[in-house]
Amino acid sequence: MSGSGRGGTSPRDGVDLRAGGERCRVAVLSLHTSPLAQPGEGDSGGMNVYVREFASALAEAGVECRVYVRRWRQDLPAQVSVEPGFTVVHVPAGPPHVSKEGLEPLVGAFADWVARDLRQFQPDVIHANYWLSGVAGKQLKQELGLPLVTTFHTLARVKAVLGDPEPEHRARAEAEVMACADLVLANCTAEAEQLVHYYGAAADRIEVVPPGVDHAFFSPGSQAGARWALQTDTSPLLLFVGRIQPLKGVDVAVEALARLERDDARLWIVGGASGTGGGGAVDRVRNLITRHDLAHRVRFIPPQPHHILSTYYRAADVCVVPSRSESFGLVALEAAACGVPTVAADVGGLSTLVEHGLTGYLIDSRDPDEYAAYIDTILADPVLGRRLAVSAAARGRTYTWSNSAARLRRLYQDLGSRTLAPCE
Repeated sequence: MSGSGRGGTSPRDGVDLRAGGERCRVAVLSLHTSPLAQPGEGDSGGMNVYVREFASALAEAGVECRVYVRRWRQDLPAQVSVEPGFTVVHVPAGPPHVSKEGLEPLVGAFADWVARDLRQFQPDVIHANYWLSGVAGKQLKQELGLPLVTTFHTLARVKAVLGDPEPEHRARAEAEVMACADLVLANCTAEAEQLVHYYGAAADRIEVVPPGVDHAFFSPGSQAGARWALQTDTSPLLLFVGRIQPLKGVDVAVEALARLERDDARLWIVGGASGTGGGGAVDRVRNLITRHDLAHRVRFIPPQPHHILSTYYRAADVCVVPSRSESFGLVALEAAACGVPTVAADVGGLSTLVEHGLTGYLIDSRDPDEYAAYIDTILADPVLGRRLAVSAAARGRTYTWSNSAARLRRLYQDLGSRTLAPCE
């Protein structure tokens, strides 16, 4: 790939011997959340996993990744070398403790600092994640003349339609970033269609590149062994994994538990409060549990290291994903990879991941009675549950980070031969 013209005998020096081609360096922007943070806490979730896993997979494919994150804690080191070819850089932009809602005024300072570092790193492409990073990426593209790739993860106008309004200035900023980006990545075809429908994004600059799953951790295993490891019994177990916030719909999971035909099923909620209103969301869920007298059947489990989640998935009979919106739905994919049927909302990427009647069930409403009916169906028929589990595991095996990384590498390199999209 053309660029600085460096040469040598390693990816760092300019030649990728593993892929047999020219070197590729990517500046990954993840302004508001770090790939090193614990998913399920605060604003950390699927995007953290996405950035960490795709950067690791790209490094394995010979693409050098430098991930820029705003320093969120005073004692963080300037850089963390995660593995060869994958470095996290903590950018000093504003005071460490700032809520996500207060980060927009710091975007300019973040981009200015990153611009100085990029003049030394000399990347071939900028890959921005989330709209705040997209705004910073737009500034960097205009200043340094580098191709810009963006992944939005969530979209303001889609969230608004589904009952979670975001400030209009965010939607305008997203539209401006899309217009400037040389490539917009969508996690699934449903997201690609949303980009065009709600933002008028150029279809010829959208590429669908689904995330993968780490099959070294997320694969079928013994349910009995997983339950032994988690010190729990053989009662039917429902699992919710995610941040506790209205968007994720944990209240629907609790209501569904209350409506089941059987009273021996339990619900485990793995995750923590999210954002500035997270504490209130937890209180509302706890009040709901009390109202239905479910305290003895619902267990709150703090966020777990990502690789440990596979044990929780394997222990479950059903994974419940009642989100209002999901650009992809990594929890549903991880559950499938572990051979667990999913009952999920028929929204966004979940509509692609869950095959109705084959790997689980999709519900196009937020009615807890519908969730309860499908959960009861699975729990009442072990043969059906096993059939769904086998199909889910087969479906999960089709998603790999190595395939995603290979696709991204080709897309990055293709941008080197294109004329940059104009930015206004």
